[in-house]
Amino acid sequence: MSTPNRPFVLLNMAMSADGKIATANRVVTSFGSARDQAHLLELRATADAVMTGANTANLPGITLGPGGLRYQRLRLRRQLSEFNLRVVVSGSAHLDPGADVFGETRSPLVVLVSGKAPVSRVRRLEQAGAVVGRFGTGSVDLAAALVWLRDQWGVRRLVCEGGSTLNDSMFRAGLIDEVHVTVCPWLFGGRLAPTITDGLGLPNLKAAVRLQWTQTRRVGQELFAILQVIHPPSPTPLPRERVWHRRAALGQSGRR
Repeated sequence: MSTPNRPFVLLNMAMSADGKIATANRVVTSFGSARDQAHLLELRATADAVMTGANTANLPGITLGPGGLRYQRLRLRRQLSEFNLRVVVSGSAHLDPGADVFGETRSPLVVLVSGKAPVSRVRRLEQAGAVVGRFGTGSVDLAAALVWLRDQWGVRRLVCEGGSTLNDSMFRAGLIDEVHVTVCPWLFGGRLAPTITDGLGLPNLKAAVRLQWTQTRRVGQELFAILQVIHPPSPTPLPRERVWHRRAALGQSGRR
């Protein structure tokens, strides 16, 4: 499933019972069970691409790959490429060229940067093996980048795995279609501990993203939930004749 001009995007995150995705010092970032990790890889095996932010991609052991032979075979059975495309959003090109994500060479690594990314950093990423796409000026134009991923890379379904700032930008741009969240039996607390969506946030309840529960199930001490994002309907364009008359009316009022 996909939208007319961009990939279908699902967000997958694990969080504590109080909505945190890491502790306040950001040292503890992986706290889900083995079942949660398997769920992550199962979702990757349904998608053409996996996307994350630079802070996550810089962590040791992160490759964004399919997760082993079992999942590679699963992808092939679903008529997907054996290895998913890997996408990192790094507006200022702060992705470390020595990060483990560069060690996986069986699938392309695409880095999305903005116009403010220094040319020298971009060159280092390209020399390390990444394909760099530049979108937007002050920040990455994620909507344009997703269209490019669909048109140039054939991405029809994409899994976004955070972090919180990237998630916030994706939600505010209306680019998330489905949310998968694992609620884990931990309580982190702390106003500095990141949540699923940090960053700028939304200004009021009217602007908030609305979700609809579609599935919940408990496995052991974890709760796995799927929520559908309710996108506001697109405005219906006026028929050509009515548009012409409105323009004519505006023109007449302007001459008065």
